[in-house]
Amino acid sequence: MQGGVLLREAVTKLREAGIASAAGDARRLLAHALRVSPERLTLALHDPVAEEAQARFARFLAARMDFQPVSQITGARLFWGRKFKVTQDTLDPRPETEILVERALQQPFRNVLDLGTGTGCILLSCLAEMPKATGVGVDLSPQALAVAQSNADNLGLSERVRLTVSDWFDAVDGMFDLIVSNPPYIAQDEMAGLARDVLDWEPHSALTPGGDGLSAYAKIARGLLVHLAPGGRILFEIGPTQGAAVCGFLSEIGLDGCRIWPDLDGRDRVVEARRPL
Repeated sequence: MQGGVLLREAVTKLREAGIASAAGDARRLLAHALRVSPERLTLALHDPVAEEAQARFARFLAARMDFQPVSQITGARLFWGRKFKVTQDTLDPRPETEILVERALQQPFRNVLDLGTGTGCILLSCLAEMPKATGVGVDLSPQALAVAQSNADNLGLSERVRLTVSDWFDAVDGMFDLIVSNPPYIAQDEMAGLARDVLDWEPHSALTPGGDGLSAYAKIARGLLVHLAPGGRILFEIGPTQGAAVCGFLSEIGLDGCRIWPDLDGRDRVVEARRPL
């Protein structure tokens, strides 16, 4: 069977299963099954597809029809121009998180701490753009840290990164010019409204701290002055309604100039503040 026929049939199946992004997902999965880059898929659509590749594609489609994210099926997601390994033990890196990386890179830093590093996408993207900097990434999940280590190895950044199991600052030593975090921030009563791709397949501990979604920010703020160097910056990803509350936590401990930065859809997405010199 030709690749084009397989693709058309796959789009129909995904749409019938309720997958809103059926066309794009089918293309990515077929490219993965054929072991070609998505950009070169069009060149392969007129060719017959080997039975082995057809079987792979069928497995991938079945997984997607069960709402498993494409990044977990293919094992990777592009973020800040680089490929990051993704598993069910980590959040899927989102485009809006790139706003945090963009803000982090507006000023130089010598060392960076990433709280709740997951895949390491924030930490490693920052280090890749700041060749003389070093970084520490912490996470409660050893499985997530194994993914982050794999990404550090693949990006050639292992010598500049230390990854440690820690409950926020508990196992952290020293002070940092830059601290970044995309902590769990979804309120408990919002969880049921998440897309099945997220609710059924991503680790809930990385999505919500329970309650109103703000407890991780409050806990990080309480330990921040021990590890944020004078003049250093803190950058949080936030939910769209949480900016004022998070700025309040940071103002209470004496940080200056709290700013809230929007994502490309105009929603509040990143909070930034600085410790006075």
